[in-house]
This record gives sequence, structure tokens and C-alpha cells, in this order.
Amino acid sequence: MTTPTQAPNPNPNPIQTHGFTAIPASSTKFTDPVTQKGVTPHPLHLTSTPIPTTPLAQRILSYAQSHLPTQTLQHSLRVYHYGLAMKQYLSSQGVGDESSPGWAGFSDETFFLACMLHDIGTTEENMRGTRLSFEFAGGVRALGVLLGDGGDAGVEGVASKEQAESVVEAIVRHQDLCEVGWITALGGVLQLGTIFDNTGKHAHLLHEDTIQEVIRQYPRTGWSACFAGVVKEEIRQKPWAHSTVLGEEFAERVLGNPYGDE
Repeated sequence: MTTPTQAPNPNPNPIQTHGFTAIPASSTKFTDPVTQKGVTPHPLHLTSTPIPTTPLAQRILSYAQSHLPTQTLQHSLRVYHYGLAMKQYLSSQGVGDESSPGWAGFSDETFFLACMLHDIGTTEENMRGTRLSFEFAGGVRALGVLLGDGGDAGVEGVASKEQAESVVEAIVRHQDLCEVGWITALGGVLQLGTIFDNTGKHAHLLHEDTIQEVIRQYPRTGWSACFAGVVKEEIRQKPWAHSTVLGEEFAERVLGNPYGDE
């Protein structure tokens, strides 16, 4: 794992900094302008999307390292780098400038928190400990972790109420793949990153060199089979689970990811 470096964001507006700006919920509609242009993204190295070194980000990284299986942790780190690369590309092409001005202003730290915690509800302990769908259970768990439940986080290692709520909103909705309505910018970019890493969709938003560099740093080893198994197991345990809205074929789409399980 690379040595984390600081990823500052000086924007003082909590709506923008924490990613509450509303963007179209349809990823197709939101990204269509660049799809139509056909402009190829530039390669983006990992050094361009560094892991934040703030006390809060480092505390959540440590939490994720101690609570997530290695495959899920690697997935979460890939999503972080992919998501920021996609955001930079879309923003550079003027996407959302009219419908959602300022949407790309959310901080690397807030996005990192969302990425590290978005699948916390899929751990065996958390899956069996509640009847809630994993995204909702994960949101509840993440809220407590971010706000420092347990009292050992220290003042600088605790998220603000607005930041924590934005992360929770993104976690709860990261599998809410709909074609109507709106979603927070943080949640929308989290969706782009997770869906790409899980199925290969939205590959045109990333340069192939970027993809391969991320995979070399955070290998996919067994991820497709792992996540497909999680989805199937949740539906077996909880036939009412929100994962069912993705359709019976979703697990097969995960297994058919062209980037496989190198």
C-alpha cells in the first residue's frame, strides 16, 4: 500500500465540500455529454489521487483495515482512486456545469470515508446481526463510527454532522441505480466507482493505464466471485433485501466483469 499523502480541499461550503450538491440519479444521463464527445480520458497516476492523511481519514482507514476482509478493503481502495479519476475527467469536460454547478467540489477526505465504509454492512458479523439490507445497516454503522462512538477518536478524528450524514446518504444509496430523480454528487460518484469495479460498466470514463495501475496496487484477487457470493448470500438470508432490485442477473454481471479476478 502506498504511503498516504495529504489531499486538502479548501472549499468552506459544507454542501459542496461534503458532496450534497444534487446531480441526476441516472449515471447514463449525467455522463452522456462525455459519451457523446468521445474524448478519451488522460492517464491518471495514483499520486494524483492520494489517500488523505487527516486524523479522521487515517482513523477510518485503520477501522476498515481491521474490520473488512482483504478483498473488500482492496475493492474499497480501488473505488476511491477510480471515483476521483472519473470525477476529475467529468469535471474537466464540463459535465454538470449547468444542472449541478459546483458538484465536483467535494473533498477527497469525504469521498475516502464513503469508499472505506460503503461495504461495511457486508461483513459476516454485520450481515447476520441485523435484518436490514446491507447498505442500510452499513449506513447506520458508519454513522456511529464517523461520529466517534466509543469515545477513543479524539476531536480531530471525528466527522462533523454534515460530513457524516453525507457519507451515510451515499452508502445507503450506492446500489440505488435508478433512471429518474436526483442523488448527491458524493453518492453519484461512489456509484460510478463501485459499478465499474464490480461490473466493468463506465470503463470509458477511465484511461486503461489508470485502471491497470490501480489494479496492480490493489489486486482484484477473487473479488468478482467474492462480491457475487455476498449478493447471493444476502438474498438467501433476506429475500426482501434491497439487492434484489438489481435483478437476478446482477451476480452474473459481476462474474462477467471483463477485468476479472487477476
